[in-house]
Amino acid sequence: MPTAHELQPKVELDQLIRVFETLTESTIGELRTIYSADAFFADPFNAVHGIDAIEQVFRHMFATLEQPHFVVTGSVVQGEQTVLLWEFRFRFRSFRRQVDQTVPGASHLRRDARGRITHHQDYWDAAHGLYQKMPLIGAVMRWLRRRVNS
Repeated sequence: MPTAHELQPKVELDQLIRVFETLTESTIGELRTIYSADAFFADPFNAVHGIDAIEQVFRHMFATLEQPHFVVTGSVVQGEQTVLLWEFRFRFRSFRRQVDQTVPGASHLRRDARGRITHHQDYWDAAHGLYQKMPLIGAVMRWLRRRVNS
């Protein structure tokens, strides 16, 4: 007899993109429809195992940023591997001057036979994409970048 997990429909690319692009604090539970229970997730700040820990990463994102959301700008699928190109758009919650921010990045996803994500590695430049946009740290990062650029 098939398990409940086996009875779930296969996750297609358009469903995966929809979940990421429409993710809100109240829809974090939908991540369970696209990730395997023991999935691995890593980005410049996190490396976690399991859907509970992955959900916590996204909860933290919503708690610390204003209006965070992803816009998928491209995708490449080859067998069980998928690469999503995206823009992460947000505002810093704690800064007086609210300015829309955009950080480009890519996600390398490995998916199982049911299309669920088993491995998710995000690639984006934290120094340029995030730190340089912060008022105090940003000034230091921009100065350092000027010093090391030829």
